[in-house]
Amino acid sequence: MTSPMKRPLRIALIHPDLGIGGAERLVVDAAVGLQDQGHEVTVYTSHHDPGHCFQETNDGTLTIHVLGNTLFPRVIFGRFYILCAILRGWHLVLALWLTQGDIYDVVVCDQLSAYLPLIRLLFSARTLFYCHFPDKYLIQGGASRLKRLYRLPFDYFEERTTALADRVVVNSRFTASIFKRAFPTITRAPAVLYPGIRLDAYGTDVNVEDPALRPLRLTKADGTDSTFLLSINRFERKKNVDLAIRTLIELRRTVPDRPLRLVVGGGYDPRVPENVQYLQELNILARDGGLTTHTVRSHVTEATPPTVDVLFVPSFTENQRAYLLCHALCLLYTPSFEHFGIVPVEAMYSRLPVVAVNNGGPKETVRDGLTGFLRSPTPEAFAEPIRTVLLADPAACRRLGAAGHEWARDTFGLKAFVKSLDETVHELADLMPRPVGPPRWVVSVTPLLLALWLWWVMN
Repeated sequence: MTSPMKRPLRIALIHPDLGIGGAERLVVDAAVGLQDQGHEVTVYTSHHDPGHCFQETNDGTLTIHVLGNTLFPRVIFGRFYILCAILRGWHLVLALWLTQGDIYDVVVCDQLSAYLPLIRLLFSARTLFYCHFPDKYLIQGGASRLKRLYRLPFDYFEERTTALADRVVVNSRFTASIFKRAFPTITRAPAVLYPGIRLDAYGTDVNVEDPALRPLRLTKADGTDSTFLLSINRFERKKNVDLAIRTLIELRRTVPDRPLRLVVGGGYDPRVPENVQYLQELNILARDGGLTTHTVRSHVTEATPPTVDVLFVPSFTENQRAYLLCHALCLLYTPSFEHFGIVPVEAMYSRLPVVAVNNGGPKETVRDGLTGFLRSPTPEAFAEPIRTVLLADPAACRRLGAAGHEWARDTFGLKAFVKSLDETVHELADLMPRPVGPPRWVVSVTPLLLALWLWWVMN
């Protein structure tokens, strides 16, 4: 329903790849929420696979247009990912302008600030940029000196283009602090807009007749249900899913009379080499630790053998996710310095205690000792609360789950997120329309500098 005294707006949301993940869930929820407020919302993306996406992008709930997916590949010989992302982003914005014209009141984009120079050049719409995390800090961990040198112009470009947004919001206070350090020339502090979760999608009855649940039902040899830990993350090395497997190995060593198992699920795209390679690495790690593994394929509905210790579930369905959240002992959330992390919030709302790394976004979402546990990223530290609290005292498990449910409901509901987002886009739309054309010299000069750098690198 449209808010009183507020006019409906024409809003474009731009996102690089509408797959399955926390960023994609945020975009979908934002689009649906704004649409429910009475706005006309269209989502533009460079890639959308109907077989690997959230339901709302595939069932007619949202209007999705795929643009900028024909001239440039995602990578070149497994490299130049950021270059390809920028070129695909420019292609998308140009295609949007050529096919739709300057018809939008507000353009919302996230992840890739490279959209903003062309949006400022071609559209009079005001812009909102949702910064999940500065890209310049996403690759620094294991980057070589040569790669850091190669990244210099891109990091400069990211800072200059991010500054072009009329409004910047970030997903946590932790990200806000990193934003300030990453972009010292941007003096305007970003607002914090916590992602919200769709409360109606959790705590509902699982469709037990769904044949896709059969592979998830971990049972003992006698046919009774087996206790399992749950890890949900993309199959990416930075998510440190290794820690969940090492924690299971530690628990098998210290609590041999409680044969726990582990389910590892999350976003998996066979087009992405890292996803494929990391799943293989996790399999090897588990087997080297004396654990048996099994991978659930989307088209297979046979029951999992009762001897399996680690079950991998790439790209599960919403009903599969609901089943896992309802039946696990706890969630192991393993990334360090995660920007926000929506999965712990989903787990807490589902009354599932969380064990997370004691840094980054989880310090704002998980209340240590009340809704879960914040621990150092070591197998011993993660195993300790599972062994001494969750396995030893079922009543404590229930108390943590109930407290987590109330905390997530009251603090991270989608209603609060949509309300704040709706107010922000109306504030932007009420500003004086911006003349189409270069707002300042950096809009035209920076892409030229980038092109010259890329020509030098390629030659």
